[in-house]
Order: sequence, then C-alpha cells, then structure tokens
Amino acid sequence: MSACEQRTLPDWPMPRSCPYGPPDAYAELRGQAPSRVRIRGGEAWLVTRHADVRQVLNDNRFSADDQQPGFPIRIQLPPEPGVMSFSRMDDPEHGRLRRMALTEFTARRTRALRPEVELLVEGLLDELARGPKPVDLVANFAIRLPSLVIARMLGVPEQDEADFTEQSQVILSQEAGPEETYAAFTAMTEFLDGLVARRTAEPRDDLISRLATKYVGTGELSHQELVAMARFFLVAGHETTAHQISLSVLSLLRDPAQLAELRADESLFKPAVEELLRYWSISQDNQVRAAVAEVELGGATIRKGDGVIVAIPAANHDESVYPGAGEVDIHRNASGHLAFGFGPHLCPGASLARMELEVCLKALFTRFPSLRLAVEPEDVRFRENTIVYGLQELPVTW
Repeated sequence: MSACEQRTLPDWPMPRSCPYGPPDAYAELRGQAPSRVRIRGGEAWLVTRHADVRQVLNDNRFSADDQQPGFPIRIQLPPEPGVMSFSRMDDPEHGRLRRMALTEFTARRTRALRPEVELLVEGLLDELARGPKPVDLVANFAIRLPSLVIARMLGVPEQDEADFTEQSQVILSQEAGPEETYAAFTAMTEFLDGLVARRTAEPRDDLISRLATKYVGTGELSHQELVAMARFFLVAGHETTAHQISLSVLSLLRDPAQLAELRADESLFKPAVEELLRYWSISQDNQVRAAVAEVELGGATIRKGDGVIVAIPAANHDESVYPGAGEVDIHRNASGHLAFGFGPHLCPGASLARMELEVCLKALFTRFPSLRLAVEPEDVRFRENTIVYGLQELPVTW
C-alpha cells in the first residue's frame, strides 16, 4: 500500500454523530466487504456485518492471542503474555484456564447469588431514598452494584472496592497515558497478588479461595495465573455491567410507553435486558484478533499477520438481522446478539450480568415509580475515548 493510499484510510475508532447510536459510518460499511482502517500503531481490518463478526469470533484462524504479529493494541497494558488471563489466549491454554473459571459462573451458582444481589440492590436503593435529590445514578448506583458483586465474589474487602473501581476505569480509558495506565494496573496487581497469597494460605468462602484450593493447591494453576484471572474478572466484571445499567435506565426513562409496559408486566424485563444489551453494545471496540492464516471473509482476503477489529455495535445494528435496529423494542427477539461476544471466547460472566441487570432494573423502577431525568436528554454526558461505552453521569430525581 502506498503512502498516499495509507493516508486515505479512515481512523479508528470512528466518531458518533449522536451519542444514542453507533457511528454513522457503520451503516455504509455493512454494505461492503470488510475494509481497512488506521489504528494506533498501524492498520487493521474492520468487520461490521453480523455474519462476518460471528465468523471471526468462531474461527480459530483468527487468534485472540495478543502476542501474535499484527494483533491490534486497544488497551495499553504491559506487553508480557497473559496479562488479561484467558481472554487474550488461544486453545489449549485458553480452554484450560476458561474451564477452571467457568466453575464459578455456572447457571446454578448465578441463581444462588441472586438473593445476595437483591439484598445489595435494596441496600443501595435505601441509600438513594435517604439521600439528596437529584442524584447521579452512575456514581451512586450503577458503578457501585457490580463493583460490590464482583468484589464479594472474589473476596475483596469492602474498603478496597472504590480503589478497584477507579483503577478499572483508568485501565480501560483511551485518554489515560501509558504511565497512568501502567500505574493503575500495577496497583491492582500488587493488591491481588497479596490477596491470592492470603486466600491460598487461609481459604474462605469466595471465588479466589475455591480456585486456589481446587487448582493452585494441585499444581494445575499457578499463583500468577490466578492473579491474572482475578484481575480480568475485576476489570471486565464490573465496568461493563456498570455502564450497561446506567445506559439501560436512560433508555427506559426516554421511553415512558415501554417503561409502563415493563411495570405492568415484569415478565418483559428478561427480553428487555437482551434488547438493551443489543442496542447499546457497550464493548464498542475491544474485540480484536490477528489472522494466523489467510481467510476469505465477506468478500475480503485477510492475510496471515493482519489485525482484525470486530465492531460489535455495528453487528448488533445490522438491519438484515434486526430490522429497525436503531430503536429499542422490548418486544423484539434480540437473541443472537453479540454483546457478550460469540464462540469460544463468549463472556463467561454473561449469565451473571444478565441477572444483575434484571434485578436492578426491576427493583429501581419498582422502588421509585416517579423516577425521571433531572436534566434534558441532550444534556446527559457520555463517556468518550474509552473501550467500554457509557455515561459520565446520569442525574435523576423522583
């Protein structure tokens, strides 16, 4: 490719003309073969169609190993292997670690957690009810709930939860420089290193203790592998759910008719959660791969060593799969959405996230039937330049 051609490549990430929808360019891009974009440090292929995204995520010719040549760097982390545990690995190592992790995220364990999540939600709602109005629902509810849930699951002391929330936000921000990102990463790692050591020596009833007893104690899992796994759960487990909560609340507050339907029929909360996951697709640009063989994909020839970015919001707004995709419709069958990924790397915490969303949305709108925005919808502030899409704040009152 000539220097002139290179200069004409569009930049990635692409801008949004409206914060309530994906970048406008996706609609045009879905009508053509995958194309190349310019990213930090080079170029990559951008994949936007639902079918093409599914293929990339389920095809072992596209590697999730961030040590592969051409792998697009989206998060500024230390370059050593395994820093994000099995999320950035291929089989067999991916499968080995993932199987261990999945013992903690089964449907049965998620059901068992539900009463505790309901208690945590009620406690946060009690605080909201006692506090001043208006209130920022992001800082006082949406961020705190998943932080509490994942910290309790891991066995993180309550006094350290706020630190982890801040560190995760820095790690996933695209505005933080390498020094700030590495500092947050190092602080989180040092704490988890000590916590894993303590739980290995004196196990309790938490996720780290169970994995340490079952796998570290037998030599199947190293201390450092468990630290990396816990770090991945903390970063991925609270940041995504937190911003999905606040965006979901925003959607429903902007649509009183559909909110009234939910209040009248609580069975609609489950499909509503799936539709809101599809609509917002908050993991906006962190699903990346590197081709380890030549692949024909949707009319494009992707060569070994090429980087690939799968645009989850583009795929979930593919009109050939979801007609009227730009609107939230709680009656839509949104099954098949890719908000949690697809294939071997499907998010292990998907069932937990779904449960948290259903519990907190149902409880919030039941507890505060007059809940409403305290600002105009156009004045709601969104987070920009971050891996996980979300809101800076959501002022509400009742």
